[in-house]
Amino acid sequence: MKPIIGLTAVAALVYRAWARKSLTPLGLVVAAISATAHALHPWSTPFLLLAIFYYGGTKATRVKHDVKARLTLSATGTEGGEGPRNHIQVLANSGVAMILSIVHTMVLARSPAQSCFGHSSADILMVGVVANYAATAADTFSSELGILSKSSPRLITSLTLRQVPPGTNGGVTAWGLVAGLLGSFTIALTSGIFLPFCAESSIQDRLVWTVAISFWGLMGSVLDSVLGGLLQASVVDKRSGKVVEGSGGRKVLIHPGSTKGAPTIGISESAESAGSARLRKTEAVVDTVTLQGNQAGQAHEGHESRRIETGHDWLDNNGVNTLMAALMSLGAMCIAQWGWGVDVRELWV
Repeated sequence: MKPIIGLTAVAALVYRAWARKSLTPLGLVVAAISATAHALHPWSTPFLLLAIFYYGGTKATRVKHDVKARLTLSATGTEGGEGPRNHIQVLANSGVAMILSIVHTMVLARSPAQSCFGHSSADILMVGVVANYAATAADTFSSELGILSKSSPRLITSLTLRQVPPGTNGGVTAWGLVAGLLGSFTIALTSGIFLPFCAESSIQDRLVWTVAISFWGLMGSVLDSVLGGLLQASVVDKRSGKVVEGSGGRKVLIHPGSTKGAPTIGISESAESAGSARLRKTEAVVDTVTLQGNQAGQAHEGHESRRIETGHDWLDNNGVNTLMAALMSLGAMCIAQWGWGVDVRELWV
């Protein structure tokens, strides 16, 4: 992509995010840096993938916002719903792709003859970029639109696939998987159209690529559910039975101590005893006990109002997303290296 076109496109993308207040001020700065790194790539594909991911993600978020607001709570005790995304969330979704895009730009600058997408060692880096956005788009669509499902989500990390409240990490529905496949398909189709395939490539090669990337992205959404169900604590408000979501993808505060005898609303307590003692304060939130108690007219001091529904308090949502994106990019690159029979060490020779 020519610099003048790329930087103009970056400005337009950042302006759109600012006008719609979809990113925090620092999030805008980091997004501008990431978008610039994508736009300065010789090919237009990296920036187009970023733009499609951002545009599709914001559309998905707007579609489900009102529904999610009724089904979940925010960490401050108000109704749920997604606010402006911060810089950490931006990096969680695009950080891996940004690094790979920069490295691929450097490789192409050193080898100008490599002007098309084929089966070379350099192209493995682009496979990682596409895989990153296919997986993150699938996860975004799955989590944002999956909550619209009329059926209760099932915990993917449970042997019995037990039902869990909407918004639970690791909870999946059939509709969520379909939405995830749709998200990854938008990225796969964009890459299949705009990647500069070499002349010997056929339409069939592009079709196979599109199908393969679509399902690879869906696998990323499933992996994110598994990682979230295991490594991320899902916290439930006991009075309402709703999942409490941390702002900006951060962890949710729960007061330590015993919760025996506290009222629950039809939610399993299998993970509570193992995880309650490990949860710690990770963001400044109001005392949910008092807030919820005042709203219900039944506040009493010292009463725990939250508990762990699933998972361990090891990573927050941003950490899970970053780990998933890195694993899916690396996995796709390893498969491409094996399938194409190339050696990535050639990149550094």
